[in-house]
Amino acid sequence: MRDFTYARAESANRAVLDHARAPETSYLAGGTTLLDLVKLDVMRPNQLVDINRLPLKQIETLPDGRLRIGALVTNTELARHPLVRTRYAVLAEALLAGASTQLRNKATTAGNVMQRVRCSYFRDGLSACNKRNPGSGCAAIGGHNRSVHAVLGTSEDCIATHPSDMCVAMTAIGAQVTVQGPDGTRDIDFADFHLLPRDTPWKEHALRAHELITHVTLDAPLAGSRSGYLKLRDRASYQFALASSAVIVVLDGHRVREVRIALGGVGTKPWHARDAEVALRGQNASLEAFERAAGVAFQHARPYTRNAYKVPLGQQAIVRNLRDLTA
Repeated sequence: MRDFTYARAESANRAVLDHARAPETSYLAGGTTLLDLVKLDVMRPNQLVDINRLPLKQIETLPDGRLRIGALVTNTELARHPLVRTRYAVLAEALLAGASTQLRNKATTAGNVMQRVRCSYFRDGLSACNKRNPGSGCAAIGGHNRSVHAVLGTSEDCIATHPSDMCVAMTAIGAQVTVQGPDGTRDIDFADFHLLPRDTPWKEHALRAHELITHVTLDAPLAGSRSGYLKLRDRASYQFALASSAVIVVLDGHRVREVRIALGGVGTKPWHARDAEVALRGQNASLEAFERAAGVAFQHARPYTRNAYKVPLGQQAIVRNLRDLTA
């Protein structure tokens, strides 16, 4: 067993100061990812800073129509909130599709944003993994890469998918992440928060040293929009997505006036399919148009030995979601 110190913060300022006191410090909220990886000896914090007493559990509408979510709002609370259910159906559906009820009751909004990959080579603590041990290689590229490995946004150093369902929905909606650190507060566009692996896969997010997520603010919903989340997996139970899609669409008669498409289970970060959106805007809402857009979404896909099926499966996740929303 590894020793670590424990601090309980009463304010965001105190949390940031406590975090800066020791190297390898982690913030502790729900702990559904952190404690799991500590038990596996993959994460080895010298100090845990408990932030559960911070006043970050509110959900509020801003004057400009955006929705501000405190970092400590649980996945269950967020999914069941009336404003989320009525204005952001895609987010409510994504949250309820993720994990089990027990985990949703513990997992927090900020913790979900900070989820780490489920690649078995990362989690076993032994295999070559650039994310865990920079420069050691990526065992997944030539290994078992069927389920939690990507075909979009990969590199020669990492092909693990980002596991969050919530983040896929937020990518489609549009959001900002508010963080507090030693130099004050700042906002990070949600699309820029998660980083592609490139040749530095151990750099997973845009946080600077000791910064703490305090809020996630969703863009105002598109007027007249319909939205939905479709998750495809081996079994309709507690499993991670093989492919998923978050779609928001606005119709003008039979034409697609506006559309947002994000993908999960296929990318190394929550994947915003911007090229597919461009291909679909102004088109008739037809199966043929949906299939063309889905093909565009995967035009730069790079499948590996066991996950080539994710290309047609991901395309189906787009087509079926669009078909159901525009029926």
